[in-house]
Amino acid sequence: IFAYPLTYRKKTDYCKHMKLILFDIDGTLIDSGGAGTRSLDLAFKELFSIDNAFEGISMAGKTDIQIMKEGIAKHNLPSENGILSEIINTYIKNLVIEINNDKKHVKPGIKEALKMLTSGNGNYQLGLLTGNIEQGARIKLDPFGLNSYFPSGAFGNDDEDRNKLLPIALERFKGISGKEINFNDCIIVGDTPRDVHCAKPYGASCIAVATGPYSVSSLVEAGADLVMKDLSDTDAFLKAIKGV
Repeated sequence: IFAYPLTYRKKTDYCKHMKLILFDIDGTLIDSGGAGTRSLDLAFKELFSIDNAFEGISMAGKTDIQIMKEGIAKHNLPSENGILSEIINTYIKNLVIEINNDKKHVKPGIKEALKMLTSGNGNYQLGLLTGNIEQGARIKLDPFGLNSYFPSGAFGNDDEDRNKLLPIALERFKGISGKEINFNDCIIVGDTPRDVHCAKPYGASCIAVATGPYSVSSLVEAGADLVMKDLSDTDAFLKAIKGV
């Protein structure tokens, strides 16, 4: 259900006027109602009989693999013999259930912004850049009908280092569209300093939104090109995209 196969074309065209806008998920597009954390805790309870395994572990902006490895290290669990794959599989099994909760919601202005960006002449293309493993990302977005907006992207299972995901996202986009976009025509939209930091080494822009655990001032300090309280003002968001 959540697979989005890539179709590769031989010819690659460079597009001067196109921008690729890459969205983070948790805290930016949606709030899962705590489904991710609960699913990780349930996985460690089921596999290792550990309660509240991820208590005290900061998760914002990290990749799923990075978080899982921190959990393994915190509880002195062996890291070999396929333990990570077991954790991933059990996490996904629980996430399918836990995402069905009454607290999950789309962040302000998101649906309006996505409709606006995809209703034009193709100057804006959308993708994901998220720490979620891809299957988890699709599970989280599915209840809100958002998967169709994002045919490709880069995910936490592509590389556990978020700072290495942007080149992967560009290569995926080129694979499905036959069009090549420069780093400086990419805009990352996210809610944590890590979203800012994964854009800057490549010369990409970052619009940060204070819809997650970080304040406007902390996102400004992180070096975001622009910080917005949220995306409820669709026109202001479009102006921001044109301006960065």
